Amino acid sequence: MTEKAGRMVVTPWEVSGRIDYDRLVREFGVKRIDARLKKRLERHTGPLHHLLRRDIFFAHMYLDEILDAIERGEKVYLYTGRAPSGPVHLGHAVPWMLNRWLQERLKVTLIFQIPDEEKTLFKEGVTFKDTERWTRENILDIIAMGFDPELTRIVVDTRHADLMYKTACEVASKTTASTAKALFGLKDSDNVGKYFYTCMQSVPAFLPSIIEGKPTRCLIPCAIDQDVHFRLTRDVAPRLGYPKPGTILCRFLPALSGEGKLSSSDTNIAMTDDERTVRKKVMKHAFSGGKDTVEEHRKHGGDPDADMAYQWLTFFEPDDAKLKRIHDDYKAGKILSGELKQLLVDTLVPMMRAHQARREAAGKDVEKFMIR
Repeated sequence: MTEKAGRMVVTPWEVSGRIDYDRLVREFGVKRIDARLKKRLERHTGPLHHLLRRDIFFAHMYLDEILDAIERGEKVYLYTGRAPSGPVHLGHAVPWMLNRWLQERLKVTLIFQIPDEEKTLFKEGVTFKDTERWTRENILDIIAMGFDPELTRIVVDTRHADLMYKTACEVASKTTASTAKALFGLKDSDNVGKYFYTCMQSVPAFLPSIIEGKPTRCLIPCAIDQDVHFRLTRDVAPRLGYPKPGTILCRFLPALSGEGKLSSSDTNIAMTDDERTVRKKVMKHAFSGGKDTVEEHRKHGGDPDADMAYQWLTFFEPDDAKLKRIHDDYKAGKILSGELKQLLVDTLVPMMRAHQARREAAGKDVEKFMIR
C-alpha cells in the first residue's frame, strides 16, 4: 500500500505516516485476533505474552489452522527473518520477542532467514561485502535474544543457496511478473533480481515440509508490512503441494518522533547502544504528550496516547499493573513528561544490558545455530 497524498505508506521497504490499522486489516485481507482465538492459544502456551494481551500482535492469517494442527498432535514450525543492512534496533526485536516466547512455550523449531541479498538488489550502492559484515553482526543479536540452539536453524540465503534454490525456482515458476508488480509495486525498470527475491522469501515457509518429508504447517510472527510476502506464498503453496503458512502480525514500534515506524532513517535505539546513548535519545527525541508548563501538566495531566515514552512502554514493560499505574499517574499529572521518559530508560537499559552480555558470548555459538 502506498498513498503519499494520504501520508500513509506501507510496503515491505517503507513505512511512514500515521498508520490506520483498521484500514490495513481491510486492504491486506487479514483477520483480527479475537478473544476466542487468544483463549485457544492460551490453552497451549499458558498466560499470554504482553504483546498479545495488549493487541500489539493484533491480526493473523490461518492462526486457527495452526492451532488445529497443534491440537491434532502435528509438528509445526516458526519462521522469521532479518535482512542485514545495519544494527538491530528495538523495532526489529519486537517480533523476535514473540518468536522466542512461542518457541519456548510450544517447543517448536524456528527457521530464521537472513536474506543477505535483499539490500544489494533494492538499495543502490550496497555490496555483498557490506551485507557480509552485517550478517555476522545481526546473527550475534539473534543469538543474544535467547533462542534455543537446539530448536533454531539460521538460513543465510547466499550461504545456503543449495538448500533454497530449487524450491525458489518452483515458486518462481508459479509466479507471474504481473503478480509481483501488483503485490510489491515493482516496475519494468527494476532489476530482475527483485522479482526473484520475492520467491526466495517463500522458501523457509516450505522448508518444514521438506525437512519433515510431509506437509508441515509454519507460523510466521512478523510486522504487518511483511505480510505481502506471504500473500504470494499462500497463493503458490497449494499449487506446489505445500500447506499455506500462517502469520501473526504486529503493529509497528512508532518512531520516537511519533510519526510512522521506527526505522534506520529516523532516530532509533540499537540493541548495542549504551545507557548514556539510550537516555540521550529518549530525552531528546521522544515526542511528549505533556502540557507546556509544569503547573498546567499538574492540573490537567498528560496524554499517554500521544506520548511516545508511554507508547514504547506498552511494547517493553511486561507488568500490566505497573503500566496501568504509569498511565493513570501521567494522565492525572502526578508524573511529568521527563519522569515518564526516565521510566522508559529504566525499563530499556536492564533489558539491553542483559542482551549485550549474551551478545558478547554469542560468537562461539554461531555455527550451532546454522541450519544443517
